[in-house]
Amino acid sequence: MGHDDFATEPVPGLPERPPKDEAILWQGRPDPWALARDALLIRPVAAYFAVLALWRGIVAGDEGGFVAGLAGASWYVAIGVVACGLLYAVAWAQARASLYTITNKRVAMRVGAALTVTFNLPYSQIETAGLALAKDGTGSIALKLKGANTVSYLILWPHVRPWRIAKTEPTLRAIPDAANVARILAEAAESRLSMPVVTAKQGARAGAATAFAAE
Repeated sequence: MGHDDFATEPVPGLPERPPKDEAILWQGRPDPWALARDALLIRPVAAYFAVLALWRGIVAGDEGGFVAGLAGASWYVAIGVVACGLLYAVAWAQARASLYTITNKRVAMRVGAALTVTFNLPYSQIETAGLALAKDGTGSIALKLKGANTVSYLILWPHVRPWRIAKTEPTLRAIPDAANVARILAEAAESRLSMPVVTAKQGARAGAATAFAAE
């Protein structure tokens, strides 16, 4: 019998059932290959070992002939295959454990293959969102948070914008059909932030003027 690590979630990707006025607009997870390519840099690693294998093959071939060159190169090829296999395994595990959710009120990120945590990011705490799009349609949406709002780079990795360590930017990483997801996010945030919220001023008498502010 299979075991579901997230069977305790009342709604997949969310730590608790959302309120009745909150609607889920989109859910998705990283594409494993795109995550390995963009976050774990599997292609530069493969190229590095390919160059090493070529160099070692040439050197060994000059010293001992074709067979020696082939043997020398094959060792580095084998190491490169193992290294790339491990990187892809990490990407696959991260993609399987992760689930991104966009609702009409927030962005939720359930992440972590070893230690699973869920980050809730209301639109009122998001300053900007930036889309990085790949040729195959996958892409990443980085969320720049307002003010002093911050999250741990190490806990959130690889679901972060690279090298934004002091001011971490949570990122929906390597998602398929990223342009469409970015559109859904933009429309939801615009709609949410344009909704006026009526709050009574502190100390105001009943029937007095009220303040309007975007949530």
